[in-house]
Amino acid sequence: MPDCVWSVGGLEVSTGKVSSIEAMNGSTVLLPCTYSSCIGIKNLYFNWHYNDNGTMIKLCEAVIPIEGVEPRVSVYHERVEFVGSSKSNNISILLWNITFEDEGQYTCFARNPKEKSRNHSAIFTLIVVDQMKEVDNTLTVIIVSVLGGVIGLVIIVMVIKALVVHFLLKDDEKNN
Repeated sequence: MPDCVWSVGGLEVSTGKVSSIEAMNGSTVLLPCTYSSCIGIKNLYFNWHYNDNGTMIKLCEAVIPIEGVEPRVSVYHERVEFVGSSKSNNISILLWNITFEDEGQYTCFARNPKEKSRNHSAIFTLIVVDQMKEVDNTLTVIIVSVLGGVIGLVIIVMVIKALVVHFLLKDDEKNN
C-alpha cells in the first residue's frame, strides 16, 4: 500500500505527467489513467468518457470489487479496448484507428465507496494530426557538443596537472 499524506480523500486518479498527446490520424493511441488509494478500495467504480461538443459519451465502465481482482469492463465504443489491470492500479484504454473526430478531451472518472463515494477524475486531451511535426534538434546538439567539449577539456587539464605534480614530486625526491 502506498504511503499516505493526510488529506480530505484517499483516492487519486491521474493521467500521468503528460496530460495531452498528439497522434497521427489512423494510428492507435493509449489513453493512460492510474489510481491510488491510501485507504484501499472496495467496489471502485470507474469509467472513461469523451466530451463531444458538450455531450459526454461514455466509452467504457466497470467496478473493481477489491484490490487485485480484475474488473468485467463494459465497452460501448467499437474502437476502444480496456488495457488496464487492477493489479497495477491501471485503468487505461486504447483508442484504435483514431480519426479527426476523436480529437478532444477524455475523462477518466473513479469513485470509491470507502470514501463516502467522493468523485475523482483526470482529463486527457487528444490532438489528432495528419503528420507528425519534425523536431529541430540543432540547438540541443550544439549545447550537448559544447558541454561535452568543456568536460573533455577539464579532464585533459586535470590529467596534465596530475602528471606535472607527479613529475615534480619525483624530481624533488631525486634532489633530496
